[in-house]
Amino acid sequence: MIDLSGKKALVTGASRGIGAAIARSLDAAGAQVLLNSRNVADIERVAAGLSNDPQLFAADLAPSGAGTALAERVIAEHGGVDILINNAGIAMRRTPEQLTEADVDDVLNVNVRGLLMLSVGLGDAFIERGGGSIVNISSVAGLIGPLGRVAYSASKGAVDAMTRALAADWGRHGIRVNSVAPGIITTDIWAESRANVPGLIEKMEAGVSLRRWGASEDVADVVLFLASDLSSYVTGETIAVDGGMAKVRGGGEPEYRS
Repeated sequence: MIDLSGKKALVTGASRGIGAAIARSLDAAGAQVLLNSRNVADIERVAAGLSNDPQLFAADLAPSGAGTALAERVIAEHGGVDILINNAGIAMRRTPEQLTEADVDDVLNVNVRGLLMLSVGLGDAFIERGGGSIVNISSVAGLIGPLGRVAYSASKGAVDAMTRALAADWGRHGIRVNSVAPGIITTDIWAESRANVPGLIEKMEAGVSLRRWGASEDVADVVLFLASDLSSYVTGETIAVDGGMAKVRGGGEPEYRS
């Protein structure tokens, strides 16, 4: 069993879905979890189910300087953290013809700039604490070329590239940096489509080798592994939690030749 007793973990975008599941998983392993979201009421609800003195850090990571400001506050109040889970992000469906510069700014401000500057802002504190683990939540959209997701895919590809670069810069300080790329997960972002688009569930499952949608807990389990010492020799990796969607042919039936 993974034991994170005595560790502090900051989870951004912790108000629901994958972020809330990660917060619960880290808390169950003994970590004190610092919950970040734009919505105070939502992280209060998540915190109510945690056991190890959770702390609330309401902040929107979209504005310029927000990532740095959150890092400064965490350091001022807690001296830094041992685990950082960069989960906050926004999804965007736009075809190339629909895409505007404002759209690109919106998705990159949160998914790339906010994530990077929060990580950089906590860097010295990680070093002073003797290292730690950073896990960035990217997406299978950064590994494949999905339709109508060009800006979102660009942002998640950037997350994976930054993961490798930060792992190179900080490895000598004992800071491990990895990313997790979820596939189709039954979070709120899919709820309306799953309920109202006939055949969507089955169509998406057909492209997944394991023939099922993932749950937030599937992602949280891998994040917990990367946050713990069980992954002490793993850094610079992107692990797809996608049922084989990105790299395993999942559709159709086996082809046989007589």
